[in-house]
Amino acid sequence: MTRFFTHERFGRPQFFAGLLLLAFLSQAVWLIHSELRASEFSASRVPNASEQVRIAAGWGQLHGFGIAGAPNPDSQPPLPVAVFQDNDGFDAQHSPLLSVVTAAPLLAWPQHLLDPDSFPYWRWLPRIPFLAVGVFLGASLWYVARRLCGNSGGFLALTLYCFSPSMIQASAVWHTEPEILAAWGAFGAIFTAIAVAHTLYAPREVILWNWRRIVLLGISLAIAVGSQFSMIIVVPIAFFFLLYLAPIRRGAALTIWTVACLVALAILFATYFFHPRTFSEGMRHASFWGATWRGFTVPGVYRQVGLQLLRACPALALLLPIATATYFLWPRTRYFGNTAPGLVALLFIGLGMAHPHVAGAGFLLASIPFVLIFVSGILADLMETPYRQLVTACVWALLAAYILWSLLALAQIPRG
Repeated sequence: MTRFFTHERFGRPQFFAGLLLLAFLSQAVWLIHSELRASEFSASRVPNASEQVRIAAGWGQLHGFGIAGAPNPDSQPPLPVAVFQDNDGFDAQHSPLLSVVTAAPLLAWPQHLLDPDSFPYWRWLPRIPFLAVGVFLGASLWYVARRLCGNSGGFLALTLYCFSPSMIQASAVWHTEPEILAAWGAFGAIFTAIAVAHTLYAPREVILWNWRRIVLLGISLAIAVGSQFSMIIVVPIAFFFLLYLAPIRRGAALTIWTVACLVALAILFATYFFHPRTFSEGMRHASFWGATWRGFTVPGVYRQVGLQLLRACPALALLLPIATATYFLWPRTRYFGNTAPGLVALLFIGLGMAHPHVAGAGFLLASIPFVLIFVSGILADLMETPYRQLVTACVWALLAAYILWSLLALAQIPRG
């Protein structure tokens, strides 16, 4: 235990990263507080339609009334609030994971108090898992960026993340769908695959030694695909990185990938509460692709995607063109640590354009952490040039303006 609590694991960088994540959590909590305060003074004191459906479906599954997202005509659960249900068919976009995660915290609240009168209190509970996921994604981003780009790159990526309007909104599930879970799963799956591939060069028994990372890879794949079926694209991406980074141990890479996929399949099966027939029917009705290339022919789609990226991080309006130009003009920046997240971000943005509905928003949100790592990696390289002081001053001045803009925009949100 004493070896775990070392200065390398819990030093000054971790302390400052924790402060940034605390600032991120505070902003997301403020959004939720503003929404719930506004709801107290409105005519409707129940969740919005989408959240109602998730709560109802998850509540029913947790109490043995069928499986979320699957038809169940024989029985109806005694729901705590008046909700809208659509049990005419299977959910083609999501597994029961989102519904179960949304409703699970309500089990900690007395059932007889789940009514509109106690609305301001229990309405916090369904948001807690997504607040936690937002913090976990930020911590994962900082860990990866710091390993790839050093302390400067890690703190730059984390600062851009912690004051990102889209990431704060997604973590608070504020007038949006909870795509943050799929984004965290996709990020974890890809970078865990990269980490596993690098360990294949160690002279040890590959499967037994890597079992923790293999399980982590399987969990990440399950979270990504379970949150959004079209995120199954991360499965071949993970396999590609395993093969690319360990070309001399492709047999071990294939074995690890197969075991991780089996772990993910088992977890996905568990979200259906181990009902084989419902699971098989759910997989048969699932939309694992659903992309249309029509969006690439519409100029308005490109404009909308650009606006979404700038809304996710307004500082990218300046930083992304600089990072992209530097990447193509300066060969030193074209290494794996910059190229891999850049390519994944580009792929996710393309898939966001190809999926015009809910799945598209999930891909665009999932692309943001990869964009931030790409930008931070390039800027960290620029900070190591003879112009280090000038570049550093410009970057942190821009970050200060970005933080101030984000906080001022958040303060303008009414509290009801």
